[in-house]
Order: sequence, then C-alpha cells, then structure tokens
Amino acid sequence: MREEKTEMSEDEDMTVDLGGATGGGDGVTHEASSSQTCSCPSPFPDQVLEIVLENVLLFLTSRRDRNAVSLVCKSWYRAEAFTRSELFIGNCYAVSPRRAIERFRGVRSLMLKGKPRFADFSLVPPNWGAHFLPWVSTMATAYPWLEKVYLKRMSVTDGDLKLLANSFPGFKELVLVCCEGFGTSGLAAVASECSRLRVLDLIDDDVMDDEVDWISCFPETGTCLESLVFDCVECPVNFESLEQLVAGSPSLRRLKLNRHVSLGQLHRLMVRAPQLTHLGTGSFSLSEHPAQEDQEANLSEAFATCKSLVCLSGFRDIVPSYLPTIHPACAKLTSLNLSYANINAEQLKSVICHCHKLQTFWVLDSVCDEGLQAVAATCKELHELRVFPMDAREDGEGFVSEVGLLAISQGCRKLRSILYFCQEMSNAAVVAMSQNCPELVVFRLCIMGRHRPDHVTGEPMDEGFGAIVMNCKKLMRLAVSGLLTDKAFSYIGKYGKLIRTLSVAFAGDSDMGLTYVLEGCPKLQKLEIRDSPFGDSALLSGLHHYYNMRFLWMSSCKLSLEGCKEVARMMPHLVVEVIRDRDEVDTTDDAVEKLYMYRSLEGHRLDVPSYVTIL
Repeated sequence: MREEKTEMSEDEDMTVDLGGATGGGDGVTHEASSSQTCSCPSPFPDQVLEIVLENVLLFLTSRRDRNAVSLVCKSWYRAEAFTRSELFIGNCYAVSPRRAIERFRGVRSLMLKGKPRFADFSLVPPNWGAHFLPWVSTMATAYPWLEKVYLKRMSVTDGDLKLLANSFPGFKELVLVCCEGFGTSGLAAVASECSRLRVLDLIDDDVMDDEVDWISCFPETGTCLESLVFDCVECPVNFESLEQLVAGSPSLRRLKLNRHVSLGQLHRLMVRAPQLTHLGTGSFSLSEHPAQEDQEANLSEAFATCKSLVCLSGFRDIVPSYLPTIHPACAKLTSLNLSYANINAEQLKSVICHCHKLQTFWVLDSVCDEGLQAVAATCKELHELRVFPMDAREDGEGFVSEVGLLAISQGCRKLRSILYFCQEMSNAAVVAMSQNCPELVVFRLCIMGRHRPDHVTGEPMDEGFGAIVMNCKKLMRLAVSGLLTDKAFSYIGKYGKLIRTLSVAFAGDSDMGLTYVLEGCPKLQKLEIRDSPFGDSALLSGLHHYYNMRFLWMSSCKLSLEGCKEVARMMPHLVVEVIRDRDEVDTTDDAVEKLYMYRSLEGHRLDVPSYVTIL
C-alpha cells in the first residue's frame, strides 16, 4: 500500500509525442509571392512565423496543449520542441534518452516514471528495471543547465545521485517518489555538491542506511532550501545538524520529518522556522528524556506562532493526548494527513471540529463511521478524502462502512476525489455518492474482501458503480471492486467516456466485461487488472486501442502465451512483456502469470531480467 499514501501527483497527462509531426504541411505560406513586385528583400515567411510562434509558446504551460500544438505541422513541431523546458515521460521505456535529447535541446526540468503501479503491491518482482543511470548519464552532457528532476518508481543508485550532483551546477530540485536502490551516501553527495538546491523531497522511498551523516553535508553558511521532505528515511539523523540547517534556511516552507524526531525536537525546529506552510511532525510522542516539562504548552505556542501553516502530516507513533496541541493551527489548515495516526472517533472530533477550511483529508479507518460523520458535519470545503485500513487483510476487521460513505456524500458536496477502503458496502450508498457529489473526478472504492456483494441486498455492486459513471460526468479515474458482473463493465464502457485510468480487482464474469471497456472508453490510458476472469478474447478485443494507451497490466487472469504472442505479432510497435514470478521456465505451462504491455518508440528494452520474456 505504499503508493496509496504518497502525495498526489498529476497522473493523467499523456507521454510527450516524440515522433514526427503528423499534422501534415511544411509551414510555408504564400506571402513570398509578393517579393516579385517589390525590390526590397523580404524575410523568409517560415522564419518569421517560427519566431512569432516561439514567443507565443513560451506562455503555453500545459503538457497536453503543447503535445497538440506539436502535431499541427512541421513548423509548429520545431517551434514547440525548441521552446520546451519541461519534459514529462510517463514510461521510461517508451522512448530512449537519446531520442528525447535530440528533439528537446533546452530542457530544464525532467519528470520520469518507471515501474508499473502494481510494484507498490509487490506484484512486480525485484530488479525488474526502470534504471535512472541511462538517463542521468546522457543528460549530463546534453543538459548542463538542468535544474529539476522528478522520479517515480525508478531504480536510483548512489552513483546516479553523485553523477547528478556533479553534472549540473545550477541544479535546484530533486523529488524521488517510491524509488529504491540509493542510500544516505547518495543524499550526502546531493546535499554537499548542489549549492543552489531548493527542493529535496523523498517520498515513500526505500533509503538504505550507509551510516553517513547526510544532513550535516548541507552548507554551513545558509542554504536556498524551500522544501525538505525525508519522512520515509528510517535511519536517525543528526538533530543538531538538522536544527542548524533549519535555522540557516530562511526560505524553508515545507519540512517533513521522520519518526526519529520527537515532539520536543519538533518544538525546537518550529521555533527556528515560524514561516513554515507545510509541516510533517515526525513522531508525535516525547523522547525518553523530554527536554522540557511543560512541553505540551510550548508546542501549542509553537503551532500558534506558525501563522502560515496550511498543511499538517506525520503523527507517527502518536500519543493521542498530545493532539490538542495542534488546535491553534487547525482553523487555517487546508490539508491534514492522519493516515499514520491510530486514533478513534472521539480523538478525531476534538481536532476536526476546528478544521472548517479543510480541502484534503487522509485518515485511518480507526476513526470509524462516527469519525467520518464528524468530518461531513464540519468540512464543507473538502475536495479530497482518503480512508486507509488499519488492517489491510482481505478478512481483516473493517471499521468503516456505507454509513460513513453516505455521510461524506451528504456533507461534502464539493468532493472531487475519494479513496475508500472498507470490508462491506451497499449499492444505495454508492448511488447516493454519485448523486450528491456529481463533480467527482476520482472514485476508488476498495472492498477488500473478494467478490463481496451489496451486504444489505446480496446483489452484485453493478448498480452502484453504474451510477458513478452515469452521474459523475467528469470522472477520469475509477477503481472497482466487490462482486461485479459484466453488467458493471457495460456501464463503464457506455458512460465512462472520459476515464483515463481504470483499476480492476477480483471482478467480472467473462471476456465480455473487458471487451465492453476496451471498445467503449476512448480516453483510456492506463488499465490495471488483477485476479479477474479475462482471457485471450478480451485481450484481442483491444487491438484498435493499445497504441493510444500508456500501458496495460494484467496479472492472475486467464491469459495464454499464444494469445499474448498474437498481440505481439499484430502490433509490432507494442512491447509485450510476460513476467514470471520465478526464473525457471516451464515449457509445458501456457498460462501467463503477468502481462505488461506499453507503447514504445524504441522497441524492446535491453535490460531485460531473466524472468521477463518480451514477445
């Protein structure tokens, strides 16, 4: 469940078009004919138009809009490439670093994604790939002015980070989300070599402890730091160095601490940085030797002093009796993350009643339906809600139900995004959600038990999810679960015309279910399916659509090797990976454990592990 607790990121943009312009035309106008009647030479129309266009494109920031512009004609294609400073690549294997650099020469910011999302659920075997090395080594010579790198689910080594730190003298921002392979020595290189560093955000990464004091490697005379996030780093940090760093970073606005920072230390840091807008508290309990007896009162004063604070998270190892210390900050909060805080409904109520401006709220289901009812009564501006399970097992005890979901739908009418884990649900509650919150863009309902019906009527959950896609006209991301028949998928195919990401688990009757989706959802970019009865016929029904998608993942379905080979034969520019859970190959077994398909301009990758076969 690592991915579910990461900060939200833009997830719907398509990978940038790195092929040739497909709009046709060469961009030449007919104004040149006027030179026949004029003795004065006129500038080349192509050059004039491209100069004008380049100046206009500088104001165009949307990736999707820029992709559309690049397809108009060759002239627009060249101008868009010349002015592109931010490059987003949704699959690191969709294009090679060489091709990206040949087209875009002025990139200052790179956002790169690697492994499929199911890697967060241990469904992708270790050492699958997504290495950062080919990218950073190529960029080191081509982009000396590079300032920002954002990586998600990439394999990053200490050597990669050292190369990055030494290659880009003006480097300013590094964000690593769900990455692995590096340790504190790599962080030390970034801290010591990147003197202009403004952002170092480590989010849900697996960071190795190299016993290097990386915090003390930042400059002693002051930094440009605006954001420092290291709540996922499990090893202790040198607190004296951290305190000195915070005190010497007057521009620091975002600070998220790991669990080794106690409440007493948190107080000292907040006194040093009253300008913070985002704070991750680290451990919300006192150390074994509290520095001050009146720590609770002092912490309340510190929260009152941080007048710009709008986002609070952390609360690991929480002592609930200290929660009232955040009351002075609650009135201004727009984001509150309690997804690591094991608190009950009464403890939540004491905080949430002050949070009238809250727009984003993450919480554990330990607050029960009663706690969600309190949220619904207070947080009328809520846009995003995530409710995570204390016990993520399929047969675990569930603390929230349709009662909490119904309350949220009735009280939080401005809701745009919801992720809701539960053990049981009813169609009536989901229908009510679709009617009360028609502006939903993201709806992810995770009924953890397999094939669980409406627990009130015993019927499948078809009508509930059907209502969501019918009534929520802006829906772009959907996750379905529970007992679902092909009827639910027919609803999705008929009404889910804007859906870009669909996740399916333990659902469906036959191949027709997936066929409905592939034939009916023209905007579909990412399709994730696990433990569902879809086979070769369903897979082949999407041949018309796969080149337009970023990827398709299917695991524990009913695919055969011959069916996957047929797709590979018919779509030679699609990479079709068959992934085994073990290195041994059983030549008599035609069943496919995992299928990962994605579009690529490069053909199959060269760093294929032994348990992956590319057809």
